[in-house]
Amino acid sequence: MLAVVLVGGEGTRLRPLTNHLPKPMLPIVEKPMIARIVDWLATHGVDEVVLALGYKPDAFTDAFPEGTVDGVKISYAIEPSPLDTAGAIRYAADSVGFRSGSLVVVNGDIVTDLNLADLIHFHKESEGLATIALTPVDDPSAYGVVPTDSFGRVQAFIEKPERDKAPTNLVNAGTYILDADVMKLIDSDRRVSIEREIFPLLVERGELFAMASDAYWLDTGTPERFLQAQLDILRGERIYGADIEYAERRGDVFLAPGAELEAETKGHVYMGFGSKASSGAYLKDCVIGSGAKVAPWAKIIRSVIMPGATIADGAVIENSIVGSDAVVEASASVRNTTIVGAEAIVPAKMSLDCARHSL
Repeated sequence: MLAVVLVGGEGTRLRPLTNHLPKPMLPIVEKPMIARIVDWLATHGVDEVVLALGYKPDAFTDAFPEGTVDGVKISYAIEPSPLDTAGAIRYAADSVGFRSGSLVVVNGDIVTDLNLADLIHFHKESEGLATIALTPVDDPSAYGVVPTDSFGRVQAFIEKPERDKAPTNLVNAGTYILDADVMKLIDSDRRVSIEREIFPLLVERGELFAMASDAYWLDTGTPERFLQAQLDILRGERIYGADIEYAERRGDVFLAPGAELEAETKGHVYMGFGSKASSGAYLKDCVIGSGAKVAPWAKIIRSVIMPGATIADGAVIENSIVGSDAVVEASASVRNTTIVGAEAIVPAKMSLDCARHSL
């Protein structure tokens, strides 16, 4: 089965990490997010994936030059200009000659344990043109809210309503099954939004259905949720596409080959290839990327330290992300969903709180 993964966005909420690397290429426990998505798709029978590219496409083609991700065939559809969500889907589908049957569409910043087989079966039974996966959320105001009737037929598609006016807490989970006839509704020569144009049109025609699921689901687009995605894998809260390759497990600690762990640990900790956490350091619920170094008396709490970064003596990283090859100097403090960009330097004793720090 064919899948289109939408990976063209700029990932602005995760800047400066995404200044040089597209969001789906960011690592989730040392494996690119897009690879984890492809693994999940493959588990459910998808054998061909088209990446709908826009922002920094070379990052994907350079990472997967042989046109495969973990054995799954992938191809690249690079938009000549931004086409929005529906336009990107049609462009990607046309690039591989999709003309009949159904295809899976997935947003490239979603990680989920949704059972695709159930969604595909529901789609076939409904006999509609399109089916949306739904997930419950506490606050639906940041999402597309999707009320349905008792048969699953979508009654409306309400994009980002006020919280107290949302008719349901079931929202668009970013996974769709689309019949080929949907492509005919998408103009090929302009930007077209699937959420604001195509889905409302299908609602009017009575041909849009939706299936709710309480399976694991996470939109990784914010720093807090990007951190959560890492820890959920370490805690074993994921089922599909959540492997921790090569690592030796010691209780709640995962050690990749060459990792040196002398620090005190609490909670779930991952140490990447050739990384080191020195004696006197303290690690709690964190990911230490390959080649990263944590000096004595540093503290890393609920944070991600990306490959090659250096955390100096006495520095504190809490609920934050430090980019690849960055340096946090002695006694600096990085807290409260701060993002330190790749190769950036946080000077000694500097305090960053809910900040964006780059070169």
